[in-house]
Amino acid sequence: MKYLLIALVAALLFIPFLGAVHLFDWDEINFAEAAREMIVSHNFSQVQIDFRPFWEKPPLFIWMQAGSMMLFGINDFAARLPNAIIGIATIVSVFAIGKKLADEKFGFWWALVYAGSWLPHFYFKSGIIDPTFNFFIFLSIYYAYRIGYNSKPLRMAIFSGLCLGLAVLTKGPVAILVALLTLLVYWIWNKGKISIRFSHLGLIALFACLTTLLWFGYEIAAHGWWFVNEFIAYQIRLLTTEDAGHGGPFFYHWIVLLIGCFPASTFLFTYLQGKKKTIYSTPAAIELKDFKVWMWVLFWVVLILFSIVKTKIVHYSSLCYFPLSFLAAWQVYRLAEGKQRLRGWNIALIMFIGIVLGIAIAVLPLVGVYKDMLIPYIGDKFAVANLQAQVSWSAMEAAYGIGYIILVIVSAVLLMRHKTTKGLLCLFISSILVIQVTVVHFVPKIERYSQGAAIDFFISLQGKDVYVKALGYHSYAQHYYSRELPHANKNYYDTEWLLNGQIDKPAYFICRITDSEQYRHLPNLEVIGEKNGFVFLKRK
Repeated sequence: MKYLLIALVAALLFIPFLGAVHLFDWDEINFAEAAREMIVSHNFSQVQIDFRPFWEKPPLFIWMQAGSMMLFGINDFAARLPNAIIGIATIVSVFAIGKKLADEKFGFWWALVYAGSWLPHFYFKSGIIDPTFNFFIFLSIYYAYRIGYNSKPLRMAIFSGLCLGLAVLTKGPVAILVALLTLLVYWIWNKGKISIRFSHLGLIALFACLTTLLWFGYEIAAHGWWFVNEFIAYQIRLLTTEDAGHGGPFFYHWIVLLIGCFPASTFLFTYLQGKKKTIYSTPAAIELKDFKVWMWVLFWVVLILFSIVKTKIVHYSSLCYFPLSFLAAWQVYRLAEGKQRLRGWNIALIMFIGIVLGIAIAVLPLVGVYKDMLIPYIGDKFAVANLQAQVSWSAMEAAYGIGYIILVIVSAVLLMRHKTTKGLLCLFISSILVIQVTVVHFVPKIERYSQGAAIDFFISLQGKDVYVKALGYHSYAQHYYSRELPHANKNYYDTEWLLNGQIDKPAYFICRITDSEQYRHLPNLEVIGEKNGFVFLKRK
C-alpha cells in the first residue's frame, strides 16, 4: 500500500502539465523527432533525423517515446511521458532500497530528498535521455553490490547484466565505461577485497551482451557494420573532443551539482565534520557501510570522468544524482533521528544557496516587467530581439521567489532551534512546491523568449508540402514542429540547391537576426516576416 501511495504522489509530481511548454532545442526535440520519424517511416531499427541515419544515440529511449506517441499522439506530452514514468519508478525504487538498507523512515527520506532537489526533480519533466539511462546504470551497480549479500548471487549478477545492457541501449557504451571504472576504483579502495567473482563478472557480461544484441545484433545482421561503426566512432569522438559551444572549466559539473541539486548537495558537506569512527558490527550495518562505499565511488567516478571529458553539458553529471541523493539522505536521516547535528556553517550554506535561488526566481518577473530599462545594457542583438516577445509579467510574481526565500529562512531557523525534522521537511517540501511553480508558471514564459516565434513559424507550416530549412544555426525544431515528411527529391539536403536551384515546391527558411544580412539580399529570397530575433524567408 505504501509503495502505491509513493507511486501516486510521484505521478502527481511528474505527469501533470508535461505538455504545457514546447520541447526545447536541441536534445528534447532531437529525441522526439527521432521517435516521430520512426513512426512515419516504420523504421524502428535505425534512429533517424531528417529521415537520414542518426548514429549518435541507440534506440531504447526513442522506442519508449515512439510507443508513447503511438498511444497519446505525436505531441510534447507524449515525448516527455517516458521520463515521468521513469521518475515514478525511481522514487519507488529508492524508497524500496532505502527501506532494505536501513528502515522505512530512511526510505521515505531518500525519496523526499531525491524528489525535493531541483535538477533531479526537473529532469523527470523533460524529454531528454539521461533520467532513463541513469536509472538503468544505477540499478546495474546496485545489483552488482547485492551479489555479496544476497542468497542468490547469480541472480543478482544476471539482473546487473540486464540493467547494464539496457543502459547501453539507452545511451551507448559510456555505460560500460562508468560500470568498469566504478568496479575498478571500488576494488582498489577495498584493497582487492570484493565479493564479485569472475563467474559473476562473466554472467554480467553475458547478459549485458545478450541485451545489447537485441539491437546491435539485429542491426549488424540486417544492414551490416557501417551504422554500428559510425555509432562507436561518434561515442569516442564525444569523449575526446570538445563539442562546439559545449566547453567549460574542469569544475563545471561541481558547480552544477552544488547549485542544481540544492538542497541535497548541501548535506554532503556534513561528511566533512570530524566524528568518531563508527564501528559496524552487525551484518546489516556492514552491508550499509559497503553500499556507502559503492555510492561514494560512483559519485567521484562520474564527477571526475565528466570533468575530464572535453564536452561539458549539464546532464552529463546527472548520474551523480543517485549517489548524491543517497549520501545526503543518510545525513538527513541521522539528523532527524538526533544522531548528528548541523553546524552553523552548514545552516549558513543552506541559507546562502536557497536565498540565491529565491532571488533568481524573484528577479525573473522583474526582468520581464522592466526589460525596456535593461535592454540598453545588453550587447547581444539576438538577445535584445528575444526580449521583444510579448510575454505577460507582473511584479507580483516576484512573490514566488520571496516566498521561497522566507521558507528557506524558516527551515534554517527550525534547524538552528534543533526542531530538525520540521526544518528538513519544510526545506524539501518547499523546494518541491517551488519547482512545480517554476515548471508550470515560469518555464513557458521563458520559452516564449528563447524560441517561441520560431516554433510558431514551424507550426504554421504543418500539413503543407514544403521545404523548411534553418540557416546559420543548427536546429531540429523545423522537422518536428512542421511535422515534416520524407522528401522524394534528395537535393533537399543541399542548402545551395534550396537557395538557388530549380526547386519543385515552396521553400521556407529561418535565420537569426544576427545572421540575416547575408540572406536578406539574396535575389531568390524574400523576407516574409521577422519576430523576436528570428527572420522568416521564402524562395520567390
